[in-house]
Amino acid sequence: MQNQTKYEVIVVGGGHAGTEAALASARQGVKTLLVTHNIETLGQMSCNPAIGGIGKSHLVKEIDALGGAMALAIDQAGIQFRILNASKGPAVRATRAQADRVLYKAAIRKILEQQENLTLFQQSVDDLVIKNGKVRGVKTQMGLFLEGAKVVLTTGTFLGGKIHIGLENTAGGRAGDPPSIALADRLRELPFTVERLKTGTPPRIDARSVDFSKMQVQQGDRPLPTMSYLGSPKDHPRQINCFITATNEACHEIIRRGLNRSPLYTGVIDAMGPRYCPSIEDKVMRFTDKASHQIFVEPEGLETTELYPNGISTS
Repeated sequence: MQNQTKYEVIVVGGGHAGTEAALASARQGVKTLLVTHNIETLGQMSCNPAIGGIGKSHLVKEIDALGGAMALAIDQAGIQFRILNASKGPAVRATRAQADRVLYKAAIRKILEQQENLTLFQQSVDDLVIKNGKVRGVKTQMGLFLEGAKVVLTTGTFLGGKIHIGLENTAGGRAGDPPSIALADRLRELPFTVERLKTGTPPRIDARSVDFSKMQVQQGDRPLPTMSYLGSPKDHPRQINCFITATNEACHEIIRRGLNRSPLYTGVIDAMGPRYCPSIEDKVMRFTDKASHQIFVEPEGLETTELYPNGISTS
């Protein structure tokens, strides 16, 4: 990390995209500043604590080939590794790693803090400073001017973010974090088109309330795969099992009766979710011929009882 007053590149946002952008810039010898609203959430996994899988592992591999950090970090934080579509041809196989949220975040932060030409700064950015039609830096919530020749915005879900829980909604970047409202308004003034992408997440489950004996055990692969070309199974932490269960008709009836409290089905949200990850409401209503839908019960870490029920995100 370096202390500077003027930077060649300023990256706003410390999630997956922001950390990779800042590292890519700094590794080219460019004086880079990464500005985030909270340094403690650098590399935070906001939704499903996993890296890779069908449709995404190729992106992780490409980032890795270009010198990125994501694959290396998950090799240090993955608590279960599997090759998906292993029985099929190489072109459709994919590596997926279940992550320990805390270990992944720590791995990303360590990589960032050890990177030369990169400074980390904790502030919320409210404004872009523009002179003669060119960006000159950013202004923070506290009024600090940070000068930079180039500004990269990697704001994720924070830009004008809104969180829906049932029919209630609040402004938020993600659970527990404020949104970036002022910056969204500023971009609209410039003018840029500012929209929001819809994503959904399931309620989490306490493992102490679960009867795992009624579920199918899903073990990781042996020998252990790695995500990074430079990774080694020796980098992996302790490996644990995930579990598989499924919905049934009783579940589906509860969901159908509750559609009047779904923001998507009542018109509170006017959007389409990602095609590869439909909500449980969508699954029940669109695929009426299906008697059940799989749920992958995934631990969120080695030192927590929190479980992520993959397959029942809500909308």
